[in-house]
Amino acid sequence: MDADLTIAQQPEADRVLSGDPFALLTGMLLDQQYPMEHAFAGPAKILARFGTLDPGAIAAAEPTAFADLCATPPAIHRYGRSMAGRVQALAAIVCERYDGDAERIWTTAKGTPELLARLEALPGFGAQKARIFAAL
Repeated sequence: MDADLTIAQQPEADRVLSGDPFALLTGMLLDQQYPMEHAFAGPAKILARFGTLDPGAIAAAEPTAFADLCATPPAIHRYGRSMAGRVQALAAIVCERYDGDAERIWTTAKGTPELLARLEALPGFGAQKARIFAAL
C-alpha cells in the first residue's frame, strides 16, 4: 500500500493502517456504532496486544482469549468481544478465499462490480460500507 492514511488521527495507528491491508479492512469493519477515529485505531491495538495482524494467526487464535484481548481497556470497540468474533471471521475469509493476503481482495478483482461483491461478502460490510471502502 502506498498511501499515508490519517484516519485514526494517531501516528502509530495510521502507520499500521497505511502499511497493512488487513489492518485497513479491520478498521473499516470496526467502523460501526463507534467513532471512526477509535474504530480505525483498533488494528493497532490488536497488533500491540496480539503481536501480529496476520490473518492466519488471528483466524486460528483461541476465540475466548482473542475476545479478552480485544475487550481489554482500551477496547478495540464499544462491543469488543462481539467485534473480536467478526475480526476472526474476517481473517478466516481472507485466508480461505485470498490465501491470507487481504490486498488480493482488490488487486485481483476484475472491475468495480466484482470488487463491491467481494467487499459486501465480508462480515460487517454491506453495500454502503463496500462503496466507501472501494473509494479509499
